[in-house]
Amino acid sequence: MKKILLPCYLLIIALSTHAQLKVKAECDPFYVDILNGTVNAMKPNHTPAEIKQKLPCSSGFEEEGPAAKCGGSISYKGQDVVFYTQRNIIQIGSKYKGKMSISLLGASRTKLFPLLGSPQLKDDNWEAFQTAYGILILYYTAGKVNRILMSSENATTIQLCQ
Repeated sequence: MKKILLPCYLLIIALSTHAQLKVKAECDPFYVDILNGTVNAMKPNHTPAEIKQKLPCSSGFEEEGPAAKCGGSISYKGQDVVFYTQRNIIQIGSKYKGKMSISLLGASRTKLFPLLGSPQLKDDNWEAFQTAYGILILYYTAGKVNRILMSSENATTIQLCQ
C-alpha cells in the first residue's frame, strides 16, 4: 500500500509546483481626452502591441485580419472602451465611468455647439465632428450622448463596424 501511495503523493507535489498565482494586469485609471482623441495618451492609430503595452488590463483581444469581426479589437469591458485597431477607432460606451476632458456621455445634443461647433455630418441618431486628429462621432438616445467614437480617419475614409 505504501508503494502505491508514495508515487501518487510525489505526483501531486510535482503537479502543484507548476501551479502559479497570476496577478491580473492593472491599468492606470482611464482618461479620455476628447480634443486630442486619446485614451491614456493612446491614439486610435496606435498598433495593438503599443496599446497592450500601455494598457495591459484588456478583457478581450481579437487579432487583426479578414476573419476578424471588425478588423481586430482590444476591449476593456470594465471601462466600456474598445480599440478597433485595424479601423483606427476608439469607442467609448455608455457605461464608461472614468474621467474625460469634456464630459460628453449623457450630455444633451442641444448643448454641444459651444463645445464642439457645428457637426460636419449629422443624422437623427448621430453627429460627426471634424477634429485636428480626424473625426469625432457622437451617438444619441433620446437626445443625449450614449456612445462616442474617436478616429484618426476622416468622414470619407472611416469604416464603421456595424
